[in-house]
Amino acid sequence: MEADDLGIWLNPCTKAGTEQASYEGCKTVREAIREKLNRIRTPKPTTKKKAAIITVSIFAFGILLGCFSKWLDNLALDNAVWWHRLFESLDLGNFFSNLAIWLLAALIIAVFSHSVQRAALNVFCFFAGMCLAYHTYTVFFSGFDPMSYMMRWYAITLLSPIPATLCWYAKGAGVVPLILDIGIIAAFSLSCFAIGFFYVSGKGILYLFVFAGAAAVLYRDPKQSVLSLLIGFSLSFLFSPFWPFH
Repeated sequence: MEADDLGIWLNPCTKAGTEQASYEGCKTVREAIREKLNRIRTPKPTTKKKAAIITVSIFAFGILLGCFSKWLDNLALDNAVWWHRLFESLDLGNFFSNLAIWLLAALIIAVFSHSVQRAALNVFCFFAGMCLAYHTYTVFFSGFDPMSYMMRWYAITLLSPIPATLCWYAKGAGVVPLILDIGIIAAFSLSCFAIGFFYVSGKGILYLFVFAGAAAVLYRDPKQSVLSLLIGFSLSFLFSPFWPFH
């Protein structure tokens, strides 16, 4: 097999030789897909410098929240201190160990990113910063390595660009964003409430704020909000047995 033939076989969209028509066809398909995605939501123009600064800032924010979360874990609450009593009443330590608040942070980061590519990168950097800070803080200041616990969070970090992409498009227009909204509301329902086939109960006031925050971030118009909230919350009862983050 000649070198040119091998190149064509490995890349059907190559311009070489008689494959020019195939290349043009592949190019047309890519452009058609890009056009359809842009109809759902169009990226906002920004400079590379500004985008890089935002991404670095999000990574630093993740580091700060990771350290704060572990500091809460290590904090010995004293009822004689008023803000300790506040933390205890809000169950703040367990709140930051729950997925809900991190889902809300990721949703906000993804939705307000300039493009879908930046949404995926920014959310990944946020979780990476948070996990690295939490893990490092635990090793150096708590005296043990929580590797088995952190493996779940590292897996979430590696997979985070996928839901970040979906969340970015959820803020678009049309039927597809509505379907994505429904799925996101179902996920937040399962994270913010204790839900089973025949019961539902609240987890606390902070979780209500998280749920309301997610609904506010996704808001486009009253009809979309009502449909996504009703259908998403209803579907959460069906998804409850398969939700891995109870």
